[in-house]
Amino acid sequence: MGQPADVLRFDQVELRRWRVDDLEVLHVAISESRDHLLPWMPFAATHDRKQGEGFLSHSQKQWVSGEEYNYAITSAGVVVGSCGLHRRIGPGGLEIGYWLHHAWTGKGLATMAAAALVQAGRALRGIDRIEIHHDAANSASGAVARRLGFTEIEHVRLPNGPDAPGETGVQVRWRLQI
Repeated sequence: MGQPADVLRFDQVELRRWRVDDLEVLHVAISESRDHLLPWMPFAATHDRKQGEGFLSHSQKQWVSGEEYNYAITSAGVVVGSCGLHRRIGPGGLEIGYWLHHAWTGKGLATMAAAALVQAGRALRGIDRIEIHHDAANSASGAVARRLGFTEIEHVRLPNGPDAPGETGVQVRWRLQI
């Protein structure tokens, strides 16, 4: 199946594979952005260094297995968020996920990071579609998908309801055919 490169670049962002020694920068990015992330990211409510260690260890294992490719989003040499390609939508598909530190939003960086992931996903054998999923209340994530030419394909009510306090429990799914 192949794997994407450890480092991806697009415009003002460089994505680099998360490393186990990134614990402190990950912790700072999440801790400083807790209020910004809480409405959409359930992990923000309970984040601590132990959880960060678990994420970084999990990221290494998932990379090797080919199930997930998680990257630190950097701009001007600073870690500004996280993103990844995930094989959780069935054969031939990749899902993109992303979040940014609150001080770096509104600059187009999430769109640039997602564009880098689209390029990497297109280069992987066996991929016929890439998707972005987000809660219906998260219009910023929908804007990223729209700017990159994804097509809104469906709204799905999640059987267990919302995962985070800002969510409606309705997931919007966007697709880009490769």
